Amino acid sequence: MQFKPLHELICSLHTYICRKSYKKIDLGLVWAKETQQRLKPELADLLDHSEIDYAWKLTYLLVHLCPEEDGAGFLGWLEGMSAGDLYELLAPYTHQFPESLGAFRSRTLTIFSQWQEQYFRDMDPAILEALREEDRDRRREQPTMKPEAFVDRTTNGLVFEPAPGMERLVLIPQYHFQPVNVIYSFGNTTICHYAARIYLGEEDFLSTHAYRMIRSLAEKSRLKILRYLHQGPRSFIEIFRHLQLSKGITHDHITKLRMAGMIRAHFEGESLTVYSLREGALEQMQRSLTAYIHQG
Repeated sequence: MQFKPLHELICSLHTYICRKSYKKIDLGLVWAKETQQRLKPELADLLDHSEIDYAWKLTYLLVHLCPEEDGAGFLGWLEGMSAGDLYELLAPYTHQFPESLGAFRSRTLTIFSQWQEQYFRDMDPAILEALREEDRDRRREQPTMKPEAFVDRTTNGLVFEPAPGMERLVLIPQYHFQPVNVIYSFGNTTICHYAARIYLGEEDFLSTHAYRMIRSLAEKSRLKILRYLHQGPRSFIEIFRHLQLSKGITHDHITKLRMAGMIRAHFEGESLTVYSLREGALEQMQRSLTAYIHQG
């Protein structure tokens, strides 16, 4: 388990840059539009031309390797590094580099400093406090559980299969990109910025997550997927052939079930291999629904 404000800084940037995910995330398109209005035209244009590519993956690696806690510390640390320093730092984890590490460094400094100034600095402090509390809670819980069960509970259904060379799994709670996770592998280390299921200012109703679980079952094809997975883990292609729907629609159904924690997603490094039924999810949903009804 790890958490520091710098982690949520890059996650919030990731959320804004990953335009194709606006319809999937809880913050949604409204947040993206409101955030854009807060940005100066130069930064908005720079981010509009940014992509979630390999250079961005290296930025996550930089954040992981940075010894500092927050954005200001990261900027000071990175500013003090030469292109040669960056190469020496990153080389043990990757053999692929941007064409110019100097340009990569300069662009990263520009984006992070301006995002820190124009968005992250004035973000609701309750977000970081909730993430710190999540980190503390999971650290207290970890010694009481087997590793596989702890990872499943913490990440809401992710399984990281043992793989040659993999020695370390780092779990980092994140808020902005909920309910989606960000997973990257670097050498012997896999880093998962997992959706922490933190919802601020909820009304007197079922939690957002509990309500998502209920809604995920309100479709015939998703119930068919759960029954099919009861027979054992299945790949996407196997589920696609079983449903006899388009790949796009099949993927959407699987995504809804994944985000609700109704099924497990099995990873080997960054590669998603199969899905399996998440035993106990239905009972968890029933307990949440029963508790809500009995409150009345």
